[in-house]
Amino acid sequence: MIADVRQEKLAENLVGYSIKVQKGDKVWVDVIGDCGELPSCVIRAIYRHGGMPFVNKIDKRLQREILMGATPEMLDIWAKRDMDFMDKMDCYIGIRGDVNSYELSDVPEQNMREYERRYAEPVHSDRRVAHTRWVILRYPTTGMSQLAGMSTSAFEDYYFDVCCLDYQKMGAAMQPLVDLMNKTDKVRIVAKDTDLSFSIKGIGAIKCDGGCNIPDGEVYTAPVKNSVNGYIHYNVPSIENDIRFENVRLEFKDGKIINATANETEKANALFDTDEGARYVGEFAIGVNPYVTKAIGDILFDEKISGSIHFTPGCCYDDAPNGNKSALHWDLVLCQTPEFGGGEIWFDDVLIRKDGRFVLDELKCLNPENLK
Repeated sequence: MIADVRQEKLAENLVGYSIKVQKGDKVWVDVIGDCGELPSCVIRAIYRHGGMPFVNKIDKRLQREILMGATPEMLDIWAKRDMDFMDKMDCYIGIRGDVNSYELSDVPEQNMREYERRYAEPVHSDRRVAHTRWVILRYPTTGMSQLAGMSTSAFEDYYFDVCCLDYQKMGAAMQPLVDLMNKTDKVRIVAKDTDLSFSIKGIGAIKCDGGCNIPDGEVYTAPVKNSVNGYIHYNVPSIENDIRFENVRLEFKDGKIINATANETEKANALFDTDEGARYVGEFAIGVNPYVTKAIGDILFDEKISGSIHFTPGCCYDDAPNGNKSALHWDLVLCQTPEFGGGEIWFDDVLIRKDGRFVLDELKCLNPENLK
């Protein structure tokens, strides 16, 4: 059992720091799966801050049953209900407690595409992300422990180290990277079977220091939509729509994915065919969380690996817009630490990070030993 004091601390951080609940704020607490006592801790924290909690809870197995038989009409009605509700909210906290990360793996691809297009995009991309103060996190279930290859007790300790670090300190350390990215035009990413070039000129960089995802620890922007050329081989496995993808390799020409392979090539291409925007990239981000040092199969953790980048096919964010819209937003991770084969990041022909460590003096504050 996880110590109550750690759950109470995490809940207070979510409510008081991440979404900054104020008196009178209406907060949607969205609970999927088994999340222990954390939802109760979050409700108490919301009340302490003068807010009003509204709880929605669903089991992943129940969600699977719904999606197995979902029709377009049913998805539209479901989306309309939740869009109307989201429009009444000021804040959103999403807590995910997956016991089985592959629970939705046998839902027909067409059903999942319709769900993403008719429900997830309008409710979450168009409403939640754009119009609420929001934060999403996973809960440390036994399923996550298994996925990470760790004992339940060891994973719980790891989880709270990762999630409860000093985000204010991290935010201050991120500022020089934000400033540099805001001045940068050309980016080049080099690693094993990877040579990718693109522009980020004029897009703007955003630091993620505990505001929207827990755990957090990335600085993101987006490539100019048609500027991406070259190829990238992602060396971190990815679970998308409850399907495990490995060795995803993408080739780009003028911004568009022209070739995609993986262990599940057909299913990967089905995702990239979700809509026109799914073959363009909506996010480029650099991971810096010092406690996230290995992949565990959960993207909210893996995209924050210190020494990683993620380069994301699909929809861009409104605060770093490149004009790409899609129902897909698939964070795919390339780790450049020596354990993963190393690699380099270049900004305007200047090396800024090598083998996962920043080499510019003004960015060395983001190396792991300086953030713990």
